[in-house]
Amino acid sequence: MLREFKYTRNGGIKMLMNSNEYISILESIKSQITSAQNKAIMGVNREQIILYWQIGKMLSEKISWGNKFVDNLSRDIKLDFPGIKGYSPRNLRYMRKFYEFVSSEEILQTLSAKMSWSHNTFLIDKCKSLGEYLWYADKVIEDGLSLSLLQNRIELKNYERQANDEKSTNYERLLPEKQGELVQEMLKSPYFFDFIEKHDDIIEREIEQGLIANIAKTLLELGTGFAFVGNQYRLTVGKEDYYIDLLFYNTKLRCYVVVDDVLKHEQDNPTIGILLCKERVYIASEKLPVGTF
Repeated sequence: MLREFKYTRNGGIKMLMNSNEYISILESIKSQITSAQNKAIMGVNREQIILYWQIGKMLSEKISWGNKFVDNLSRDIKLDFPGIKGYSPRNLRYMRKFYEFVSSEEILQTLSAKMSWSHNTFLIDKCKSLGEYLWYADKVIEDGLSLSLLQNRIELKNYERQANDEKSTNYERLLPEKQGELVQEMLKSPYFFDFIEKHDDIIEREIEQGLIANIAKTLLELGTGFAFVGNQYRLTVGKEDYYIDLLFYNTKLRCYVVVDDVLKHEQDNPTIGILLCKERVYIASEKLPVGTF
């Protein structure tokens, strides 16, 4: 059973528990803090995340000791490292939660340690599963998402719309396997263009004008890598003129994304069509890879 004792050191409390096991854990944490502080400056964030995970593991293994154990650790750590931040009882509990959520050391090294602590705590608070955490973590690293952009993507339920939701497409049949998988992953279902004023008899032209008037929001909703090329883009095929409602280029897919028809250079991949539909429909095009959203 743990026993408490107090004595004054510079007017404060030095130690609140005196079991050998408790002292061993405290000394181990202090040693790891000192080691992490001495790492090269370029690796500060990575070392901090790994340190927090290691501390979280120790706290998780002693969860039966109760909340007072964490409170005492926080107080004693601060006594030996005056002015140090990040070791409040609340943050120590986040470390335990972090370890319990991401218990794989491989995930820690390849994903978690590449994000800031703020990104990690936000994700473990918001994600309902490890799969969702991994998906967003990959996007944070790949796209360099700030915390505010990450928050925006979670609020818009990008994981549910891109990773989980069934999309009606013919990509697997018409696109090369790797590109088809990438397109499926990047495109969403459904798209939310809430910034467009809607009414019962809204027409296609009004939707197009609303998307153009809010082009920055449109690009954000479309996702990573989209660049706006033009609207009512004229194409002449033989003696016939065709007009594309909205034309985009995706730098990651290296292809054009259009509402209809094809415009591409030899080095570009097959064009991707996005049909903005009120309800799901069957794909009619046999030549153009199309998704309905």
